[in-house]
Amino acid sequence: MKMLLGITGTDGSGKGTVVEYLVKEKGFTHYSSRTFILEHIDKEGFPRTRNQMRLTANKLRARHGDAFVVKQAYEKALEDGKEYVVIESLRAVAEADFLKGKGGVLIAVDADVKLRYKRVQERRSESDMVTFEEFVAHEALEAEDPDPHGMQKLKVIQMADYIVLNNGTLEELHTQIEEVLQKIKSTKVS
Repeated sequence: MKMLLGITGTDGSGKGTVVEYLVKEKGFTHYSSRTFILEHIDKEGFPRTRNQMRLTANKLRARHGDAFVVKQAYEKALEDGKEYVVIESLRAVAEADFLKGKGGVLIAVDADVKLRYKRVQERRSESDMVTFEEFVAHEALEAEDPDPHGMQKLKVIQMADYIVLNNGTLEELHTQIEEVLQKIKSTKVS
């Protein structure tokens, strides 16, 4: 694998937009933690809510190890023989440790909370249909989940090699991604 990137960050910050750019403009192959978790939710017949996603991910981590979700994506990328891989979305410290242990680079994406809430309301996925108060409460729980196998988004974001702030235009976001990629390439060469 020539380049392995992990994407973490807050909900509605633009993680998917960063991934979309990497796939369309840079030839990366995308492996989604969200898709993997949703497949497990569907198998079990649970509703696709944000809380159910958290509970299912916690259960998978408890059963198979705290890096399980990202490890599955990594192994699939190896099996597929992909050279440029982006795994979205890392939410547990063990996932970030696993990624970095494989030579991966962790990028965090963040934005203003009101802007992020507006974005999730516009995308209206099943797990996004919440009030602003519920959004903020879910975020607090996901930042430091009391479950020992739960999300620790705040710590994972703090582990990031690079942080992208997505409060501006799409062009500004793309410029930031390009700058991060250039920094990654320059550190790999030296």
